[in-house]
Amino acid sequence: MKDLGKIKFYLGLQIEHLSNGKFIHQSTYTEKGLKHFDMDNVHPLSIPMVDRLLDTKKDLFRQLKENEEILGPEVSYLSIIGALMYLTNYTRLNIAFAVNLLTRYSFTPIKIYWNKVKHILCYLCGTTKIDYFIVD
Repeated sequence: MKDLGKIKFYLGLQIEHLSNGKFIHQSTYTEKGLKHFDMDNVHPLSIPMVDRLLDTKKDLFRQLKENEEILGPEVSYLSIIGALMYLTNYTRLNIAFAVNLLTRYSFTPIKIYWNKVKHILCYLCGTTKIDYFIVD
């Protein structure tokens, strides 16, 4: 057995050991994901929320209409949703509600949902340095 010291990086989580606790973040994973999906140079947004309406006929998260076209396999909707879910599991709880709404439509994504995914990615572009502090 060899002691390699304190852990600094594990499964996309970055851990910084400080005298009064630890910082846990996923800024490298977020930046690589944004670069992979060509969303690293977009205008950052300040809120991750996906808007909902009380009127069910106008709500974006309603039943699909007959004339709405489902996105094809050339759009990597499932891949992006999976990456966003990984972020929400550990450090990015601020996008959990919006990602949960968009996950419901993974099998029948339409352009409206794709635009909402891009909205979350724009939010992540402006907030890659969000950290979580854990006290020992």
